[in-house]
Amino acid sequence: MGRTLDEVMATLPEDRRQAVEARADELLQDVEGLRELRVLVVRSQEQIADALGIKQPSVHKIERQADLYLSTLRRFVEAAGGTLELRVNLPGKGTIHLTKIGDLHP
Repeated sequence: MGRTLDEVMATLPEDRRQAVEARADELLQDVEGLRELRVLVVRSQEQIADALGIKQPSVHKIERQADLYLSTLRRFVEAAGGTLELRVNLPGKGTIHLTKIGDLHP
């Protein structure tokens, strides 16, 4: 019988375990799409649909879209329990945080 991830991690030296955990945290910062976001927060399409007041097939469609309205993206992220922040990185200007973009209630 194989070992669990927790068992394997417990056998690693402390510095190696911390490095693995840090890298895992970095990878979680890069989510490739809305489906991955939903899975990361352990929500089903049905749960997201209920929070959005839509049917499950519509959630499936939203997750597959390459281009969304910001308001749709914001609602999906909020249904997953998060908040949407938009930042713009400009050369010589740094990072600018955009507000009110995609808000449903201006």
